[in-house]
Amino acid sequence: MDADIIISGGGVAGLSAAAIFGNAGFRVICVDPAPPVTERDVEGSDLRTTAFLQPAQSLMEEAGLWARLAPHAEPLQVMRIVDAGGEVSEPRIIKEFDAGDISEKPFGWNLPNWLLRREMVAHLERLENVEFRPGTGVSSLFTREAEARVGLSDGSKLRCRLVIAADGRNSPVREAAGVSVKTTRYGQKALAFAVTHPIPHEHVSTEIHRSGGPFTLVPLPDYDGRPSSAIVWMEEGPEAMRLKDLPEAEFEAAMNERSCLLFGPLKLASRRTVWPIISQVAERMYAERVALVAEAAHVVPPIGAQGLNMSLGDMRVLLELAQAAPERLGDRAMLETYHKRRHGEVKLRVTGIDVLNRASMVHAQPLRDARAMGLNAIYSLAPVRKTLMQIGLGARG
Repeated sequence: MDADIIISGGGVAGLSAAAIFGNAGFRVICVDPAPPVTERDVEGSDLRTTAFLQPAQSLMEEAGLWARLAPHAEPLQVMRIVDAGGEVSEPRIIKEFDAGDISEKPFGWNLPNWLLRREMVAHLERLENVEFRPGTGVSSLFTREAEARVGLSDGSKLRCRLVIAADGRNSPVREAAGVSVKTTRYGQKALAFAVTHPIPHEHVSTEIHRSGGPFTLVPLPDYDGRPSSAIVWMEEGPEAMRLKDLPEAEFEAAMNERSCLLFGPLKLASRRTVWPIISQVAERMYAERVALVAEAAHVVPPIGAQGLNMSLGDMRVLLELAQAAPERLGDRAMLETYHKRRHGEVKLRVTGIDVLNRASMVHAQPLRDARAMGLNAIYSLAPVRKTLMQIGLGARG
């Protein structure tokens, strides 16, 4: 065998998997057709951010990665939900969910995706049993009961016991393995960019709901000496593209109106990037000698920091199964168990986030009023509020 595990995908999820399984002693080769972009202000950089919720941070610590990430991470102590769905764009309900109500730790820690790639690639270079091959992708997959054979775009062929598909929502490995997906399209896109603002965020992540989707500000470390946040602004597709192409001054005026000036006037501090919004669930999370993880298995709109945290939930279960019986790595029984432990939970979370996203998109005033009443009702019941926070952290994972 050339490796125990071959990972297809060198994004945040794939690099995380390489670190997790490499640290556990497995021989890992990770490939990706595109070299990772590891600088903030260059073309192709991923300006989205990832919030590592408590269970995900714990897994990163076990993988030996957290020591590299911690100096760059911004704690998320409070999740603030703002309803601005009245006749004018201003807050009419503000509710804060404080991690202190359920834990001594913050809900999570936020890091830019481009920086995560930089630090993860540097970490993998120090692991003797992990090889990262950027610029090389999977071109073919052949499996049988005892092993998988993977053809790469450089012409080489590798043998392994398990292939982990972490190669995104259009996963070539998932397609080669013949696993179908159910996709829900919302007609939305998300603008992702960074801003500075005069009022410090004080480790508060803020979701502002009006129509079209949430406008979310997530804390970042200071930038150029000023408080900074990452923004994900979800809108219907044509509106998102219109906003992306506005002159900077007009764009800033639009985002300041949408932000309700909760942090004072926002100043654009990066390029604007646009990402399509869908929900997607794979019919199953495995095939012969193949495990689907992350967006190869499930995609959700960026609400509640669930995306990568669901992905790391996949990897935690795979790791537990691999360590419990290393001799059965990648066999049918292991992968069927993985599917049973993860697929039901994944479908529940995708359904829940779908409901939240549809509620955030509504335009009709009576529906926006009903959404505000629902937020008030949830918040006013302390046991319900605490249970929702625990579920959000992955208590059911």
